[in-house]
Amino acid sequence: MTDEKSGIPEQEIDRLYEKLKSEAESGGYHLNPDMPMTRELLRGMLVNEKRYGYPSCPCRLASGSKEEDLDIICPCDYRDPDLDEYNACYCSLYVSRAAVEGKAKVGSIPERRPPREKRLRMKSEKKAAPVGSLPLPVWRCRVCGYLCARDVPPEVCPICKAKKDRFERFI
Repeated sequence: MTDEKSGIPEQEIDRLYEKLKSEAESGGYHLNPDMPMTRELLRGMLVNEKRYGYPSCPCRLASGSKEEDLDIICPCDYRDPDLDEYNACYCSLYVSRAAVEGKAKVGSIPERRPPREKRLRMKSEKKAAPVGSLPLPVWRCRVCGYLCARDVPPEVCPICKAKKDRFERFI
């Protein structure tokens, strides 16, 4: 069956759901258990992929330029900080374990993505940044050595599944 409005076959949504669910679970992430909402988000991603050639976040306006929208290709650059702070990403496709277990409530998530002008300015400043200066701390999993650059370590190591407390600040 194909959705008349979007033209996206239901089987395509099913395939994307299974793929993302498997990837999420293997990396210590969780998809939103609200299936009607999750399916609509996936439909939006597929519409964006059809429209632009890449699966940009269904809750943000994409420019149509993949290079300019790299930060909002799902999973977007803002997913992890949103999960850490609000128990869900901006569109709520990904939610925290606490949200899945009903221990945390998910509300509205403020937009972290800077306005276009600021993103372009930040991109040009990044190119001019001195070698060795990093915008985020680097965390190291003490179990397997996995490295990630973000404000706080992930809840679960995507490689060995060690918990957040097994990470140390590396840089």
